Amino acid sequence: MPSPALLPCQVLDLHDGGMNLPSGVPVFKLRDAIAEALWAHVKANRLAAVCEYLGLAPQQPDEDPYNSKRSYVHARLEDKPLPDLTAIARRVVDEYGDDDLQQLLAQMGLHGVSGELKNLIFAADGPKPQIVLPDSISNTIRIVKNEQYCLVYDQPLEDRGLSWQDLVTWWVRQHPEHSGDPTRARISLRERLRRSLGNNGAELLVFDTYLKLGFDLPALIPQVYLHYDPYTISELGGASRLARQRMDFLLLMNHRARAVIEVDGIQHYARPAGRTVGQEPGVGWLPDPARYASLVAEDRELTLQGYEVYRIGGHELCGDTAAEVLTDFFVRLLRRHGHADSN
Repeated sequence: MPSPALLPCQVLDLHDGGMNLPSGVPVFKLRDAIAEALWAHVKANRLAAVCEYLGLAPQQPDEDPYNSKRSYVHARLEDKPLPDLTAIARRVVDEYGDDDLQQLLAQMGLHGVSGELKNLIFAADGPKPQIVLPDSISNTIRIVKNEQYCLVYDQPLEDRGLSWQDLVTWWVRQHPEHSGDPTRARISLRERLRRSLGNNGAELLVFDTYLKLGFDLPALIPQVYLHYDPYTISELGGASRLARQRMDFLLLMNHRARAVIEVDGIQHYARPAGRTVGQEPGVGWLPDPARYASLVAEDRELTLQGYEVYRIGGHELCGDTAAEVLTDFFVRLLRRHGHADSN
């Protein structure tokens, strides 16, 4: 895996309460909404303890939440930058289910996917794994067949998402022979992930371009099962109950933000028409409105679940500027979610 490199951007400084987010919403409104939610849901005699639970400053001798619950909370939020404010807001929503605060997070473009990550099945490079659910209450899975063709990340997910470092640490646990050689561990993981992309030049270009941005970033996870149907299409008589089960790439970022990245070739919106002998490659395709409609319907569903869905047209990756286009996209996406290489 390439050595860390400086990400060619800086994280937006949103510490100042007067500055606006990219959505145009002032950051101070998030502070106001947190204070309002705690005012509505927490009694004065519990407010100091709840604030400490949320990671805010403890009560001082000259302070009294009974005087003004809102002012008490505001005093503890004034010096908090956006990432901290967002994490606090999410915990408040999780604890109290405040609709107004949740709506503001969504308006700011800071909504994520609700629920905790249980099992991440990815890097599939062969037949679909066969999965059983030995404990449906805790959503524990066990792969009983074709385990060698995929990876399963089952560690708790931090609020900052899943980084390359997290993934390498997990990989070393699976392959202790790399425990004394971090560089070898990175290379081994990189090659295993690239293998799941086969000979798909467009997807390999996306993956390799992202790697060059640096190591202290969210991991770009290839070939991810977001949906899973235990039956194959042949077992279902040629039908498919899920429009898409496996996604090209997934980024797990700050504050539960999850971005699905799909690389679209002509097969995403057209169907083979059959070619005659001597016909030029690429000519034998016909527009397929039904296929395209199924694709965008699934995109809508993922978006409503809180995922961000980004599509890259295969034609964008054919020219000399493909790597530049991809780098610009990834930099802007990472910047939007407060990520930058520590170097």
